[in-house]
Amino acid sequence: MSTKTRPSMFEKGQQGVLTLGLLAALLLPTASHGGVLSETDLRRVDALKPLFASLMSDLAQSAKRTDVGAGDVNCINATIQEFLQISDELASYEYLIAMDKEITGFDEKNPMRDLVKFAADKSSSILAGERKRLVQLSEQCARFPVGLSKTQQAVQVIDTTTGILTAIRDRL
Repeated sequence: MSTKTRPSMFEKGQQGVLTLGLLAALLLPTASHGGVLSETDLRRVDALKPLFASLMSDLAQSAKRTDVGAGDVNCINATIQEFLQISDELASYEYLIAMDKEITGFDEKNPMRDLVKFAADKSSSILAGERKRLVQLSEQCARFPVGLSKTQQAVQVIDTTTGILTAIRDRL
């Protein structure tokens, strides 16, 4: 039964990567259509999707390793679940950013600027809450070295993403 759980979590994780890469996948059209983001912003946002994908892949592979103890696997699976939660929560802002595909022809008073600010603020807020949960999980996993390192990696990804969102938000 657990062999069925792990692949489905991995598959969910791969779908979650798309949502977690929301900023990369959805803000890129914003810049190309509305001119809200700079080239530097685009590069930074573009780096998020592979970062999340790499983490999710690493988590899934680590959970499948036969040399990893049950406690570590439980911590890793809990980390995967947290990232799926993040994906679900961030997905609610997808439509706001995706609207930019339909809105073109604005000058410096582009309404997408405020929309992107709002989405960045809300995404940062979600990430802050999820970071707290991951730190708590990290503390719970302190006895399991592999699980602890994976939760700490997840916290680093959250911190990196939050930093990028903050920099973009501050520039807008």
